[in-house]
Amino acid sequence: MTAETIILILGFTFGFYMAWNIGANDVANSMASAVGAKAITIRQAVFIAGILNIVGATFIGSHVTNTIRKGIISTEVMSDPHLALAGALSAMLAAALWVSFATWRSLPVSTTHSIVGAMIGFGIMAGGFGMVNWGKLGAVVLSWVISPVFSMIIAFVMFKIIIRIILSRKEPYLKAIRFSPYFIGTAIFVVVLSFLFKTPLGKKLCLSMPMALMVAVAVALVLGFVGRMLLKKFVPQDGGGGAEGIFRRIQIGTSCYVALAQGANDVANAIGPLAVIYFLVKTGTVGVEVPVPIFLLMFGGIGIALGIGMAGNRVMTTIGTKITTLTNTRGFAVDFSAATTVLIASKMGLPVSTTHAAVGGVMGVGLAKGLEAVNFRVIFQIMIYWVLTVPASAITSMVIFKIIRMVYH
Repeated sequence: MTAETIILILGFTFGFYMAWNIGANDVANSMASAVGAKAITIRQAVFIAGILNIVGATFIGSHVTNTIRKGIISTEVMSDPHLALAGALSAMLAAALWVSFATWRSLPVSTTHSIVGAMIGFGIMAGGFGMVNWGKLGAVVLSWVISPVFSMIIAFVMFKIIIRIILSRKEPYLKAIRFSPYFIGTAIFVVVLSFLFKTPLGKKLCLSMPMALMVAVAVALVLGFVGRMLLKKFVPQDGGGGAEGIFRRIQIGTSCYVALAQGANDVANAIGPLAVIYFLVKTGTVGVEVPVPIFLLMFGGIGIALGIGMAGNRVMTTIGTKITTLTNTRGFAVDFSAATTVLIASKMGLPVSTTHAAVGGVMGVGLAKGLEAVNFRVIFQIMIYWVLTVPASAITSMVIFKIIRMVYH
C-alpha cells in the first residue's frame, strides 16, 4: 500500500470522525430547546436533525472550500504539499478529539473554533508564530462575548414581549392566535434572510440586499397568515395546549431550519480539510480554494447524522434542561435569538458560533424569570470549555503534527 493511499484512508477516517463529533455536539444548537420544551422527544429530534443535516450538507453545502478556514494562518504553509497533508490530518484529528472530549463531558463547544485552534497549532509548527493571523484570532475571542450576550438580549426581549401581549392576558390562546402571524412572519423573515446570506446555495443566488429584503418580506407575509389559518384549524382551544401549544408548532419549524442550516454550514469543518487531502493526493497540488465533490458532502452529512443518533442526547440535555426550565414560548425565543444573532453578526463580518448564540438565548429566557431561574454553575462550566477550545485544539494539533511528520519521514 502506497503512502498516498494510507494518507487518503486516514483522511477519510479522521474526516468522518470529525463529522460524527459535529453531529454529537452541535445538534444541541438546533434541537435542544425543542426537546427541553417538550415540543418533540429526543428520538424525534435525532431523526429530524439527522435527515435535515444530510439534506443541508449534500444539497446546500458549499461545493468549494477554502484551504485556510477563516483565514487564520498564512497561505504560505499550504505551498508545500507534504506540510499541507500533515497539517490537514493533524487539524482534523485534533479538533475532533477536543469536541469528542467536550461531548463526553456533555458540554457544548464550537466545532468551528476547534478547527481554528487546530489550524493555529499546525501553522505554528509549520512556519512559526508569524504564520498566524493574530487579528483574526482576536475576532474569534471577541465572539465568545458578542454571540452569547447579543443572543441573550434578543431572547430576553422576545420572551418579555410574549409575556406582555399573550401570557399575562386573559384567554392567552386567542391572543396567541391573533398575534401568531407576527411571530411566524418575524421568524420566517430571519430564516429567509439567513438562507439567502448564510448558506452556500443562497450566496450562489447573489441577490442584492434590497431584493433579498423584498423576498423575505413577501415570504414572511404569506407564510405568517397561512400559518395562522393552519394553527386555528389544527390546534383547538380545548386540548391543544393553549398558547404554549401554538408556540410548540412554531418552534418545531424554527428548530428544523437551524438543523438544515447547520448541515449546510458546519459540514465544511469536517470536509474542508478532507477535500484538501483528497485533492493533494489526486493532483499533487492545492490552491487557495478546492472544489468539493458531492460525494464528500454526503459523506460528511452521513457522519453528522450518525453522531446525532449515537451521542447527540448528551449535549442536548445540558442546553435543553440543565441551564433553565424551557417552555414552548421560551424555546421559540431561544431559536429566534440564535438565528437572528448569527444572521446579523455574519452580515457585520463578525465570527460567531451558533453554539454560543444558543446558550446565550437559553440564558436570556431564564433571566426573564429572574436570576434564580438560571443555573450559573453549568454556565460557568460551559464558558471554561469555550475558552479552552482554541488552546486545547492548538496544542493537540501540534503534538499530532509532530508525530505525523516523524512517521511520514
